[in-house]
Amino acid sequence: MLELLQGSPGLLAGLVFAFGLLVGSFLNVVILRLPPKLEYGWRRDAREHLELPLDAEPEPPGIVVRPSGCPNCGHRLAPWENIPLLSFALLRGRCRGCGQPISWQYPAVELLTGLLFLACALRFGATPQCLAALAFTGTLVALAGIDVRTQLLPDAITLPLLWLGLLLAATGVGFVDPVAAIAGAVAGYLSLWLVYQGFRLITGKEGMGFGDFKLLAALGAWCGGWAILPIVLMSSFIGAIVGGALMALQGQDRDVHIPFGPYLATAGWVQLLWGESLLQWYRNLSGLG
Repeated sequence: MLELLQGSPGLLAGLVFAFGLLVGSFLNVVILRLPPKLEYGWRRDAREHLELPLDAEPEPPGIVVRPSGCPNCGHRLAPWENIPLLSFALLRGRCRGCGQPISWQYPAVELLTGLLFLACALRFGATPQCLAALAFTGTLVALAGIDVRTQLLPDAITLPLLWLGLLLAATGVGFVDPVAAIAGAVAGYLSLWLVYQGFRLITGKEGMGFGDFKLLAALGAWCGGWAILPIVLMSSFIGAIVGGALMALQGQDRDVHIPFGPYLATAGWVQLLWGESLLQWYRNLSGLG
């Protein structure tokens, strides 16, 4: 099977794209269900620690236990209503039970994940590195989606991503050697931590959350210590453009917090796939190559 995929790039691309659509459908569930589940656990832990009576609020559904359904009317989705992209088109973007519009997040995340998986397949081919890149990509999509919706980067996702990067580096399947992975994790965390402390000292405000530190540490474990500066510069550039556009179009206050996780995730993904090519392009452009 591996030889067939290695000799048939088109087949590999098609299978990986279809797999990406399925993974994107699952990531929608993670993005929507994980934050309420975590917040419910945090509230219970806090009340137990303070020796307060527990609330009678129902526990939010788990990620894989409860079947998918309409958040408005509770309509349980039939199998054909769970087909990525196609179901949204067949239903014309509306729930079959109540007729309410279905959020565009669902097809957007499915299509985005499929396209990003396709890019990984075209970049790495049928190799162990491609599988690693797919795991990296899916995790970043989930983190970006959660951060956009809730301004949270859960430890339940960032820390496994960090440890997986270190593990892959140690086993030789990763994209950098173990020393570079460890250096990247340390440099990633400390760099944003220092920026955070400096910003708070000067302005008295918190410019970012600790989840951003952990995410950049994870990106460093995957991409290496030398990649931290390009990732920070690229994410800051993207964030400045998108943030400026949002303030101009929506009239947002400058004090409104804009999640930084999606920009870090975008920059880290680009760095993993094309970091060396971008560095060589810059060297050639500047005459240093």
